[in-house]
Amino acid sequence: MSDNFWTDKYPEGMATEINPDAYPNVLAVLKESCERFANNPAFTNLGKTITYGELYELSGQFAAYLQSHTNLQPGDRIAVQMPNVLQYPVVVFGAMRAGLVVVNTNPLYTTREMEHQFNDSGAKALVCLANMASLAEEVLPKTQIETVIITEVGDMLPPLKRCIVNAVVKYVKKMVPAYHIPTAVKFTKAMSLGKGGQVKEAQPSAEDIAVLQYTGGTTGVAKGAMLTHRNLVANMLQCKEVMGANLDEGEETIVAPLPLYHIYAFTVHCMVMMITGNRNLLITNPRDLPSMIKDLAGEKITAFVGLNTLFVALCNNADFRALDWSHLKLTLSGGMALQKAVAERWEEVTGSPICEGYGMTETSPVVSVNPIQNIQLGTIGIPVPSTTCKIVDEEGKEVPLGEPGELCVKGPQVMKGYWQRPDDTADTIDKEGWLHTGDVALIQEDGYLRIVDRKKDMIVVSGFNVYPNELEDVLSQLPEVAQCAAIGIPDERTGETIKMFVALAEGASLTEEQVIKHMRDNVTGYKVPRAVEFREELPTTNVGKILRRSLRDEELAKLG
Repeated sequence: MSDNFWTDKYPEGMATEINPDAYPNVLAVLKESCERFANNPAFTNLGKTITYGELYELSGQFAAYLQSHTNLQPGDRIAVQMPNVLQYPVVVFGAMRAGLVVVNTNPLYTTREMEHQFNDSGAKALVCLANMASLAEEVLPKTQIETVIITEVGDMLPPLKRCIVNAVVKYVKKMVPAYHIPTAVKFTKAMSLGKGGQVKEAQPSAEDIAVLQYTGGTTGVAKGAMLTHRNLVANMLQCKEVMGANLDEGEETIVAPLPLYHIYAFTVHCMVMMITGNRNLLITNPRDLPSMIKDLAGEKITAFVGLNTLFVALCNNADFRALDWSHLKLTLSGGMALQKAVAERWEEVTGSPICEGYGMTETSPVVSVNPIQNIQLGTIGIPVPSTTCKIVDEEGKEVPLGEPGELCVKGPQVMKGYWQRPDDTADTIDKEGWLHTGDVALIQEDGYLRIVDRKKDMIVVSGFNVYPNELEDVLSQLPEVAQCAAIGIPDERTGETIKMFVALAEGASLTEEQVIKHMRDNVTGYKVPRAVEFREELPTTNVGKILRRSLRDEELAKLG
């Protein structure tokens, strides 16, 4: 594929290249934007809004606390484990200003998953929501974490409202299990101690790691994708170029229901919206549709970021359909395949077409997107500026237009590599800098990319990647299990659900309930199988490798 193949595929007015070195690091973007848009609202949550000027001041307080009241040094890793609350951007940007590397951690993780990520990253500090502090208490003795900061949902709210919200969460909804971490510091105390303190502003280089973003990659072992400051700046500028024609600086309100600890939401809301001075409406729990719709009511929403399952749930809700969507001009979809019928229904309800894109954690994450001027449903659009894609066969040779093969990507947003895993890095990024996605795709004559098949065995549940290897490793811990396999089954609501096939050891007995309980105790909720089927034996290759595809084909045949 020639380097200028996509040049004439871009809409008029959209640049085909960006300058990934326009800013030396993420902190330069933060400082410039917070000064330029100081009085603009930046983030809103639970009825409270902070401006960009306040974001800079508050993140400075947190940075001053880390530098003056802990033993943390530049380059140390800090795990941040919280949902979409105002504390998240304050903590993340404060940590970066103190020179730390952010390790985004899913608040839904089990103790097993937390322990792996904390130890693999070598995290020295943890900032977590009180709701999961009891799990942290179990894990901390097995890690190198010395500094623990605990926040409650309402900690950024005015004093009276803070007390009420935190009391309701803890005592009425009973969402905060008891915990005892004597060395932990309250977030409010840390902010108080940091107030007025001097920040020795970090000056990371473009190639320094900004974020360790954990992913299964193309296998089931969670690995830390090393995303540098240059990676994040590049993808921010790439996405801004694609979205720029549709967004006015300082005039937009964009809904943020996807978790900021996912790199997709982080890049859109904490980077692109920051450089354009726009406001993010943070949704703490998008599963609570009544609360979410209450947050949306009365707002002039101009942009919305979501995924297929959320679009389905919202369009099926009468209260959502009754909201005023006359200001909505941009809807972005990612994280899982967008179904044509869902996109059409969303446009019918809101008047806004959906721009579907494609990305990976390893690409910071956006690789391609449908330009709003020319959306082709069923495709993942064209590569973002300064990005080249090619399709190769099993020998690594480029295939002709229209023929399927593995999608490979090259651009300034491609990660530095996997944290402390040089072999995995070499397996994913070749010597010429091409990242091999493992996804089967094709390039149409008009330059639009189309995904033909996903990574061989990966399951996508509500936009979350689930790797069968991990589930099978967990279930194999039970001595009764001789063989097991996990597959995804199509589901209208979540995209896919998980089914486990199990062959028991001779003389052993096990029930579906016992299997599901074991999984629930060891993996995050969306990874728990919804069905279990016991068999005498599972289909295997001649060398004994279980044929998941054969099991999946059987299930698809049942569905007709």
